[in-house]
Amino acid sequence: MGTTQVDKSSRDSTAASDEKGDFDQKNADLPQHVDTEAEKRAVRKQDYAIVPVMTMFYLLSFLDRANIGNARVAGLQRDLGLSDHQYQICVTVLYAPYILAELPSNLLLKYIGPKYLMPALLTTWGVVVTLQGLVSSFAGLVVVRAILGLIEGPMFPGIVLYLSGFYTRKELSLRIALFFSSASLSGAFSGLLAAGIENMHGVGGKPGWSWIFILEGLFSVLMGVIGFWLVPSTPRDHRFLTHEEQELIVARLERDRPTLDSEEKFSFKEVFRSFTSPHVIIVFIVFFMIGTTLYGLALFLPSIVKQLGFSANKSQLLSVGPFAAGFFVTLIGAYWSDRYQMRGIPTMCISLLAIAGYALYLNANEKFVAYGALYLMVPGIYATAPIVSAWMANNSEPHYRRATSIAAGFIATNSGGILSTWRFPTKEGPKFRKTTIMNLVFAIIMVVGSALNMAYLYQKNKEKKRAGYREKMLSKYSDDKEGQVKAWMELGDKHPDFQYNL
Repeated sequence: MGTTQVDKSSRDSTAASDEKGDFDQKNADLPQHVDTEAEKRAVRKQDYAIVPVMTMFYLLSFLDRANIGNARVAGLQRDLGLSDHQYQICVTVLYAPYILAELPSNLLLKYIGPKYLMPALLTTWGVVVTLQGLVSSFAGLVVVRAILGLIEGPMFPGIVLYLSGFYTRKELSLRIALFFSSASLSGAFSGLLAAGIENMHGVGGKPGWSWIFILEGLFSVLMGVIGFWLVPSTPRDHRFLTHEEQELIVARLERDRPTLDSEEKFSFKEVFRSFTSPHVIIVFIVFFMIGTTLYGLALFLPSIVKQLGFSANKSQLLSVGPFAAGFFVTLIGAYWSDRYQMRGIPTMCISLLAIAGYALYLNANEKFVAYGALYLMVPGIYATAPIVSAWMANNSEPHYRRATSIAAGFIATNSGGILSTWRFPTKEGPKFRKTTIMNLVFAIIMVVGSALNMAYLYQKNKEKKRAGYREKMLSKYSDDKEGQVKAWMELGDKHPDFQYNL
């Protein structure tokens, strides 16, 4: 299934066929013959069991976090008597606890177990979203949004880390895209859903925006309860796979990533190594740019469309198209990224769509042209996120270093989310010129940052091939199996046989 088989007798003959980004491993205990067809069937079965569940979890996470934008268009700000400043506070207050929860939860995910933690989070925040529909004041909305952020924070980085324990490095981008594309799908879906739910205005004496929160929150509670039965913690406790299929999945993961070790102990040293790795820092910056632009579109697209001169209900419906375009471009970009084992080039090319969209929007003098620019802006931002997420996960080992790097990326993303909430004041509509210029600059930085990271990783891969590097890095480790495992666990992505994914 596209993995690399290595043993002492076959390394020379297989090296030429190794795909970019796979490891050149020295583990003679791994199976010498692999039933690739059986592997394909096992992975396909795993896809059907895991990816739809994670997609639904993240769709509800994004929907329940961003539906305040739909509620605003439906009259939330007016009914609660909120100023623009107060509304922005209500949106922003979610992100501080959201960010604070991301790293600790990722470090605890392995200890608690995904099958317990992830459904519990979804169930709990569903209750909170439902209660959000009952608020009647600025203070009440602030409190509920802060609690929602604390509970939702672990989900996105947790799903990326979770999937990296079920799929090889070369498969990860597409799987992340499959669940992340639900973000753009939720943008389209939330517009349609909000337009329909708005018609419940007055039912039970509650406004339409209140029903948006209540109904979407109750659905999250339902899915969270079902999730306790659907989510396995590891491939070995996957109820939908046979024992033989479980072992096939584990064996291919061990061939791809020798650091796959359930006995790895937590170490603050790995947390520190992650935060001081140059490639993590560069991708952290790229993530911040993505987060600022992405959340701005997610939270304010209905308002942006409305500011162009469309009615409230029509704005909800017109927000569907750009998000639907983002859904398809996200999947295409991730497939391209996995197919050719590249992360940097797809990120740069997709970012060019956003650059073109922002430039067109800035210079549009007609509302339909400005609206058309959204079909470049939304896909150009959304489609980069899963590729960059896979890039971060691919190049960090062992587990706790990877967990930290993934969490760091989403800390950056959601820090950008905080900034985004203050950049669309109603008085600056319909063009939001200052904000659009800033987004254009951020999209350019995404291209430059991706190019810099590719150059850095290329040099590190080249350095690992230089004479003497292997001997220098592995001199203190024995040649037996125990020594090799120890070398992988301690060196992680710095191991001579680990090739960084460009």
